Amino acid sequence: MDWIFISLIALAVFITGISKGGFSGAFGILAVPIISLHTSPVVATAIMLPILCIMDIFTVQKFWKKWSTEHLRRCIPAALAGIIIGGLTASWISADWIKVLVGLIAIGFTINTWSKSFKKSSNKPLPYLVGKLWCTLGGFTSFIAHAGGPPMNVYLLRCNLEKTQYVATSAVIFSAINYAKIIPYGLLGQLKVSNILLSLCFIPVAYLGVQMGAWLHYRLPSEQFFKFMYIFLFITGTKLVWDGVSTILGQ
Repeated sequence: MDWIFISLIALAVFITGISKGGFSGAFGILAVPIISLHTSPVVATAIMLPILCIMDIFTVQKFWKKWSTEHLRRCIPAALAGIIIGGLTASWISADWIKVLVGLIAIGFTINTWSKSFKKSSNKPLPYLVGKLWCTLGGFTSFIAHAGGPPMNVYLLRCNLEKTQYVATSAVIFSAINYAKIIPYGLLGQLKVSNILLSLCFIPVAYLGVQMGAWLHYRLPSEQFFKFMYIFLFITGTKLVWDGVSTILGQ
């Protein structure tokens, strides 16, 4: 048994659980980069999908009926369209390009957040079509690398939702996305029995992560937590871009 691999999966699952349970999945993007430090992003996404589906059940239960039905209706259909696009184009994207894409999303999300600390950002809701495009992109990036959080949050953060309503709405959206991904993942041969069984071994870790996230959501000031996670996200994204670009240029 490769204990480094197991430890990376456990860390990814725990961080994602905290993220889903308390912070709208904002740091779920860390999961694939962390596991990808020891395997390919394709394998990492396959391992994470079953456990993400379980986490979604835990999270939705924690924030039951606190979501915005209006934004669910606007966002979920567009996100499902993004999943379809991802499924149709998956065979065109190599593992190395996925590394680069996930890394750039991580870096871009971090820089965008840091830049907002230096200037006051607009809280106006996005125009209808622009919002749809971000939700579609969220579905697409979620399909290829479980990295739908950043583009989806671009939409949700401009909806002026209350904190708990924001987390609850995000939880339902990503529940729909993750369960929808099961069909194309299965058709593409990514849901191998070995990956599913490995993923399900981490259900206790997922449960603890979600519970911890919910506890933090209601009790802990998030400023220091966010600072640490953004630095971690930036470093991980930088490494993935470096690895991916190095391999591509070396071919």
